[in-house]
Amino acid sequence: MRIALGIQYDGAAFCGWQSQPHGKTVQDALERALREFATVPLSTIVAGRTDTGVHGLGQVVHFDTDLDRTPFSWVRGTNAFLLSTVAVQWAKPMPETFHARFAAFERTYYYVLYVNPVRSPMLAARAGWIHTPLDVDAMRQAAAHLIGEHDFSSFRSSECQAKTPVKHLYQIDIRPQGDFIHFRFRANAFLHHMVRNLMGCLVAVGRGRYPAAWMAEVLAGRDRTVAAPTFMPDGLYLAQVGYPDEFAVPAPHTASVPWSVIWSDAPEGRA
Repeated sequence: MRIALGIQYDGAAFCGWQSQPHGKTVQDALERALREFATVPLSTIVAGRTDTGVHGLGQVVHFDTDLDRTPFSWVRGTNAFLLSTVAVQWAKPMPETFHARFAAFERTYYYVLYVNPVRSPMLAARAGWIHTPLDVDAMRQAAAHLIGEHDFSSFRSSECQAKTPVKHLYQIDIRPQGDFIHFRFRANAFLHHMVRNLMGCLVAVGRGRYPAAWMAEVLAGRDRTVAAPTFMPDGLYLAQVGYPDEFAVPAPHTASVPWSVIWSDAPEGRA
């Protein structure tokens, strides 16, 4: 039997998703809890491996098991053995054709940026921070150069293991709200550090260091050294993973995150 789980976690509490011999990771915490509940080892496959400091709102995993448990039991039983910084949100039996990674056709990331002369300790690890005002219109113009299928080598880390740098970026949505600017990135897949590298360039444009057209030059250069530095991970969230309708994957529970309402139909502006 194949079981899919929806996972949420505080990325600041972990050294990324992937299991490590000498690090506290989400995968290790989840598989340890599953083993305690199921009393047998269970290996998980994840939709997207997030880095240290990156949060998960709509992460999805799957595993195979011979155990007969209800979805409710998988959720409650696993959560009983999990740290407070990670939780299973839902569980669902899946056909063998479902694969958390390879069945996914798109991923969505949010970035929450706090714009204020003084940083807020209450937002530590929950939002990125910039102390200077940003030109949202300029950032939107720069983002428009990135939409479509491109070679994103300029936004790829040297440690990236993807087979190809060509990805299809469907959307970059930028919305200001009070002292925050909310970014939404949606693509078929992302390269290692791609969203954080895109953020670094967008912020550089927003600060007036480069014109919006510079983004097209960076993209065409296919060279990481011509782009801006990688932006901080603090405000980055894996928001949702898209799957074909046949799998009926539940939507992520984003209501627990107050700023998630920005992506409703509410008008832009101050909160």
